[in-house]
Amino acid sequence: MARNINRVIITGNLTRDPELRTTPGGTQVLQIGVAVNDSRKNPQTGSWDEYPNFIDCVTFGNRAGALANLLHKGSRVAIEGKLRWSSWQAQDGSKRSKIEVIIDELELLTPRSGASGGYVPTDNPSQVPTSGAPASGEPEIKVYDDDIPF
Repeated sequence: MARNINRVIITGNLTRDPELRTTPGGTQVLQIGVAVNDSRKNPQTGSWDEYPNFIDCVTFGNRAGALANLLHKGSRVAIEGKLRWSSWQAQDGSKRSKIEVIIDELELLTPRSGASGGYVPTDNPSQVPTSGAPASGEPEIKVYDDDIPF
């Protein structure tokens, strides 16, 4: 039997400050938006144009609170995770849906002020380490299956 694979790796910049909230059960939820550019050839001019894709990403548990203190609008990040589709009924009665990335690994590619070296910016996601090892001077952030509410 063939297995399905649901993995995504993106690098981009945060489009807004992180939004941290807590569920009624006490689980922290962090939502971020990431802009990822896509290059396409313009058929009229023959030049390559950049088109932004805006991707919603979310993480849960202890990792959410720790990342909320490290990230801000404009931060460059590398994210590895999986896609999740959800739908709901809006207050106006219309049916809404979205696809978002559930973050398994996040690496901050923008050095924090006062941090010394140790990061290598890259536009090639295959070169972004996703081992979970902290960037230079960054605290290690771990998340366990018990922290994820689904």
